[in-house]
Amino acid sequence: MNDWPDRRTGDRSERYGQGSAAPRPESARAMPHVRRPAPAPPAQAPRRPQVPPQGRGHDDRHRSGAPGHGGPAAGYDSGYNTGQVYGAGGGRRGGDGGYVQGRPAPDWRRRIKLGALTLVVVVLVVSVSTYFWADSKLKREVDLAKVIERPEAGDGTNYLIVGSDSRQGMSDEEKKRLRTGSAEGKRTDSMMILHDGSSGPTLISLPRDSNVEIPSFKGSESGKVFPGRGRQVKLNAAYAEDGPELLVRTVEFNTGLRIDHYVEIGFGGFAKIVDAIGGVELDIPKAFKDKKSGADFQAGKQTLNGEQSLAFVRTRYAFAGSDLDRTKNQQKFLAALASQTATPSTILNPFTLYPTLGAGLDTLIVDKDMSLWALADMFFAMKGVTGGEGTSMNMPISGSVGSNLVWDKAKVKQLVEQLNNDEKVTVTGD
Repeated sequence: MNDWPDRRTGDRSERYGQGSAAPRPESARAMPHVRRPAPAPPAQAPRRPQVPPQGRGHDDRHRSGAPGHGGPAAGYDSGYNTGQVYGAGGGRRGGDGGYVQGRPAPDWRRRIKLGALTLVVVVLVVSVSTYFWADSKLKREVDLAKVIERPEAGDGTNYLIVGSDSRQGMSDEEKKRLRTGSAEGKRTDSMMILHDGSSGPTLISLPRDSNVEIPSFKGSESGKVFPGRGRQVKLNAAYAEDGPELLVRTVEFNTGLRIDHYVEIGFGGFAKIVDAIGGVELDIPKAFKDKKSGADFQAGKQTLNGEQSLAFVRTRYAFAGSDLDRTKNQQKFLAALASQTATPSTILNPFTLYPTLGAGLDTLIVDKDMSLWALADMFFAMKGVTGGEGTSMNMPISGSVGSNLVWDKAKVKQLVEQLNNDEKVTVTGD
């Protein structure tokens, strides 16, 4: 009896299969009379990781029992190990049954360093851009090189700060609102010397009615030298005659103190700065009114806007026409303005800083050698006047000639010596 299926006659020339030279492999043999018992599963056999699908090659044929290779039937696990390790390195099981590598933990130290570096670069770029923008707005129109016969420089830095009654850039409506009038040209409304040194800042008001001598000088426009004739005039007449250069020359000649920098601001710019910082808080000890300046103040602490601030510093006739009382108010106000401007809340807040710089720098007139850093030093020195570090005073007065105030020459000499030597000021003024 022949147990082989059809065409399995035993003739080697007819069979397909292993070792055959036939062009196709033989199919799987059917052996119905053979029944292999299913092997019992090993006790507590460890679960093997599922092997990802592989490319079809020798391995696949061997494991799947491909015909012609003598492999086991499909589904039989031979225990063959390809040497690959799956699931290592904390991977996670993928959707296709394989393993994918897990995301590495974030490097927070590197991220913090990168963030800090980015912040530094941004701050640096903004700071440099702001500096050049602000520096370009300064009007460097005063040439101190035109001032002749100057005294020797002492220790510290001396600023001549001038408030002019210039209406330049103001509309008719602003002139009316600020009560400035419509006079052509400009005159000095206030003058101060600010000394900044190691012994603390000193702010000295120069009454515009001060009696001074006009010395020889070089014309700011003509370049011609005009000899001194001993003329005695009010200090503000020097500015009216030939501008900032002659004013500096007159102050230096009558004091013996060298002026290092010149700063001037007009009515309009003054009011805009105050409004840009949201007003200036001031404690007014006594109520007063002045119809000419528009001042109308009650006693006590209050916040002044630009219009009120201008009226406050210009008021003169409410004090019996005394220029000394007015200069004290000007000192008090400018120190308060600087104190409230040179603060982190203003400097670090772009919504306050840029409007303040824009309002102030557009109207400031300075000397050609003035840098933005020197201007900042001036404001911080002004702030120090009211911070307990400095002194504020009027130029010492000994009497008057007509309506002109005469300086006390002995006290002025002592004051200048202390400033030049950068010593603590002990001289007092009215």
